[in-house]
Amino acid sequence: MITTTVTQLELPTKQKIENADIAVEDTPQLQSQDAQQPLIWRNIIGIAILHILGIYAFAVSYKEAKFWTWVFSPLYGISAGLGITAGAHRLWAHRSYSAKLPLRIFLAYLYCMAGQTHMYKWIRDHRTHHRFSETPADPHNANRGFFFSHMGWLMMKRHPAVIQNGKKIDMSDIASDPVIQFFDKFYEPIMLSLCFVLPTLIPVYCWNETWYISIHAVIIRYIWLLNATFLVNSFAHMWGNRPYNRKLRPTENPTVAFFTLGEGWHNYHHSFPWDYRAAELGAYGLNPSTAFIEIMSWLGLAYDLKTPSKDLVKNFNLNKGDGTDSFWGHQYHKNIQRER
Repeated sequence: MITTTVTQLELPTKQKIENADIAVEDTPQLQSQDAQQPLIWRNIIGIAILHILGIYAFAVSYKEAKFWTWVFSPLYGISAGLGITAGAHRLWAHRSYSAKLPLRIFLAYLYCMAGQTHMYKWIRDHRTHHRFSETPADPHNANRGFFFSHMGWLMMKRHPAVIQNGKKIDMSDIASDPVIQFFDKFYEPIMLSLCFVLPTLIPVYCWNETWYISIHAVIIRYIWLLNATFLVNSFAHMWGNRPYNRKLRPTENPTVAFFTLGEGWHNYHHSFPWDYRAAELGAYGLNPSTAFIEIMSWLGLAYDLKTPSKDLVKNFNLNKGDGTDSFWGHQYHKNIQRER
């Protein structure tokens, strides 16, 4: 029988997990800096064209797509999303669990299907975001407004504080990971093949979809996954409650969780970034990434699943939270408090 190994941690709030700059700690106070950030017109034009093409194609041609295209495209996008959530995010950026080689290769493969950026860059940006959240060194600082945190940060040169402080992030574990080394070295051909070429060819040759519909289905899926990822940086830092730490800007947002496979429980995640569930009490309905990790653990491919002790979570909720209920916990913490 295969059993799931879950490590419950009771940690001081400033302790680091495996020297990865990803633990619960106070965000450094950085002075606001005015800086020139020239616009990157290539990115601005490219993002605009992608969205215009996708919206137009969906509006005028969605009725023409065959049934299996409607099935295939979302499933392909969800699979790619797992490469981000369970792979780049929870496994590599936060090291909230460990994975054997076959699973690491599979997750890197899924990540490349999403077509975002090299894994090393994605992970470095995310660790920088957690270490310097809502400061000038945060790559997508939500204090600069919704549009900037959603996609505007990709349309201009980086703030000098992002570059300067990003160099302080320990990336030695990622730099020495042979799976990431391989996929980053050959990222462009792997990504282009998996994100654009393969999902275009499959509908055409497997169920005679038209080239026009197949190509535009790929564009729509790509835009959808990009914006789903961006939601975590924007919506989940602006709208929702803060039941775990009222001093943190990230919120609990079930809508974002729905579109991001469970990444919308953001107040919890920034309070306990090393929890493999990225949420409390994690029912799978709005956290399928947790289900995926636990299935992989049951199969023996994932292990050392980290999670905080219930007492630690309860103490955060009762002492640091904003007094609201967590979506997962409902009346869980308040009931415990009443019993005492």
